[in-house]
Amino acid sequence: MNTARLTRAFELAQEQYAEQGVSVDKALRTLRAVSLSLHCWQGDDVAGFERIGTLDGGIATTGNYPGRARTPEELRSDLALALRLIPGSHRVNLHALYADTRKPDTDRDSLGPEHFAGWIAWARERRLGLDFNPSYFSHPLAKDGLTLSHPDKAIRRFWIAHGIASRQIGAAFGRKLGTPSIVNLWIPDGFKDTPVDRFGPRERLRESLDEIYARPLPRALVRDAVESKLFGLGSESYVVGSHEFYMGYAMKKGLMLCLDFGHFHPTESIADKISSLLLFTNELLLHVSRGVRWDSDHVVTFSDELQAVAREVVVGNALDRVHLATDFFDASINRIAAWVIGARNVLKALLAALLTPTTPLQKAEQKRDFTARLALQEEYKNLPFGAVWDYYCLKSDVPVGDAWLAEVRRYEHDVLSQRG
Repeated sequence: MNTARLTRAFELAQEQYAEQGVSVDKALRTLRAVSLSLHCWQGDDVAGFERIGTLDGGIATTGNYPGRARTPEELRSDLALALRLIPGSHRVNLHALYADTRKPDTDRDSLGPEHFAGWIAWARERRLGLDFNPSYFSHPLAKDGLTLSHPDKAIRRFWIAHGIASRQIGAAFGRKLGTPSIVNLWIPDGFKDTPVDRFGPRERLRESLDEIYARPLPRALVRDAVESKLFGLGSESYVVGSHEFYMGYAMKKGLMLCLDFGHFHPTESIADKISSLLLFTNELLLHVSRGVRWDSDHVVTFSDELQAVAREVVVGNALDRVHLATDFFDASINRIAAWVIGARNVLKALLAALLTPTTPLQKAEQKRDFTARLALQEEYKNLPFGAVWDYYCLKSDVPVGDAWLAEVRRYEHDVLSQRG
């Protein structure tokens, strides 16, 4: 790495952006304040540590790349490496099935903060925030594809208790780590073929959610979110928790709405939804993924859709209202590399948006000079944001360019290859 060459390239880029009225220093200060929530489940293919069942709930991972994390200690070690290769200060997102201390007779309805003591200690040592998700899949009481909307009241009671317990765990994270924990609820409930009754399951889901969220928790500790899905494997015809259901519920109850990139129709634009929703709700949670055909969870690339979302958030001055979390799992490639590729791409998209000369575009649009708007949009794609990104990595003390891959390969040789 030639530091002098990188610095000179940055200085030239800085001058070029200044000519367009863009402050690179301001863009970098803004980016440094962004904290992504890195999902733990990429590291072990959503297996968790319960060992009570196989992955289900419309979730599937493909591939058998060696080195999957098998214990909390291995997973935390892998996460620590990924975080060292991603510029900025970030968070970690846990699912309930990742409890690291649990007695054999402790089921999900009775989980507590004590079962995540190892995660709390690890996060405190590294000054990380922790977010949380109740796990409504890969469990004997979710085998038929229904949980909070189940017609069996006893099964619903179990999953309601799990939701309540999860919020208390999130509150403990917030209390012990000094930063609010986002507790996001997603369920796989739905039917493979056309249902007769669409109202009943949704009514039961609404009643279950009312019980889970009956007790207000301090926003300084917990931020509650709910997440929809268009369809899943085994629920191709009907999902109880649709976008419209959760949008209505979140608005009514004052909860945060979660939009997962892979949970909508391939032709739907997440970017287009952001401005509409932020006019009526205080905050949004984005689960950044990449849908490919019927799979919703490919590693995030520097795609047009990702860049469009970043522009919407930046132009709308909503970085303080939109929370960003990664959510994908690929077992066909090195799992640590997947984290790094996805997270760095999210940050790159935000930087590109922050460096875009927005004022001339807005002026052209206000004058209805759509010729100039399109011409400028295309010309601005040639601005040297890559030189700014490399400099940001350099000053953040993380590898520049593809140099991070060498560190992952060393770790793979020294650590992952020993896992068998």
